Amino acid sequence: MLLVVARAVMSSGRALSAVLLPIYLSLIGFSASELGLIIALVAVTSAVMTSAVGLLSDRLGRKFFVIAVPLLAALAALLFATVRVDAVLFISAALGSFGRGSGAGAGQVGPYAPAEQALIADATPPSHRNAIFGRVAFASAAGGLIGGLLATLPQILQIFGSDRADAYQHSFFAVTVLAAFAALVVLPIANPRVPVAKPPLFSFPRRSWPLLRRLWVTNSINGLAVGFFGPFITYWFFRRYGVSSGVIGILYAIINVATMVSNLGAAGVARRLGLVRAVVVTRIISALLLIAMALAPAFWIAGAIYLIRMMAQRVNLPLRQSYVMGMADPSERAAVGGLANLPAQGTSALSPILAGYIFENVSLALPFELGALFQALNGLAFLAFFRNALPPEERVESKG
Repeated sequence: MLLVVARAVMSSGRALSAVLLPIYLSLIGFSASELGLIIALVAVTSAVMTSAVGLLSDRLGRKFFVIAVPLLAALAALLFATVRVDAVLFISAALGSFGRGSGAGAGQVGPYAPAEQALIADATPPSHRNAIFGRVAFASAAGGLIGGLLATLPQILQIFGSDRADAYQHSFFAVTVLAAFAALVVLPIANPRVPVAKPPLFSFPRRSWPLLRRLWVTNSINGLAVGFFGPFITYWFFRRYGVSSGVIGILYAIINVATMVSNLGAAGVARRLGLVRAVVVTRIISALLLIAMALAPAFWIAGAIYLIRMMAQRVNLPLRQSYVMGMADPSERAAVGGLANLPAQGTSALSPILAGYIFENVSLALPFELGALFQALNGLAFLAFFRNALPPEERVESKG
């Protein structure tokens, strides 16, 4: 229960920072190309941190990282709220993982995800794993809802006389408070004992290597896709339609309310379609809707399409996480969780640089269309690699 609360609180801070960051940087003079560079730096740093958490938490225990990473994000947000020096902003954004998974899907937890997912999988029987991951995603959506509503803070501060840029900067104090609270909530949790021998420090997950190498291919394609559009959703709404953070935040709040049902229904979709097929279908639907969104003539039309897309994405995310944790060796779950997305974080660090250039010099729609193309390819690759690799609960059902 405490992990679910921590996820909701941390997701609130992530969602809020996702709205604040691109608009704030734009207001103080950052171009789209410079925004692409800072997002690339964030992606590389996040990749290193996530891999380290995954490799170390199987050996040292998962709880430490579920506390330490939010505290680091709190410190980074505090620097953002008080300092306006380019080098400090770059470093703080990288250490806080700000700008990752932007938009209404920004309610994630950052680099401690491998430790969190392993904690959840250790304590959950296979038959209930999809449902539990769906509930955790529900908590993310609830946190995203709160973060979206908090995105009206800059407008409130401007009413009381703050300069527009100052209002966005000082709103990062709220991110600091939320991240610090997420760390404190987890303190009473104990590290569960996994009935397997602990691996050596920095042990490579050899038992899970066949799974991991396939995930590297599929996730690399997805990372390339997400880098084209994910970190730029808020920026795109701001540039394309001229709307404020408050309006964007309200849209994200509406989306998070609507998509909570998707989180709780993810396990049912997996039961009807099969886990792998459910992941593939929702991924391809998400890709097609991204193209429609990029071509929408008005903000609320784009927002409605984005809402439907996020409903599909909110089914996809917990099912993918559940599948990976279910297929990985129990003693290597955190390592697999940390390493599975390493190539994806590398490719997602490359595409924002190109996307920033395209936004600035070519088109506001083309990066989204390219992202959709690669995301559809990711779905097809996932089907090719895993269509015959059933998770444990489906193997039991097929035998029965």
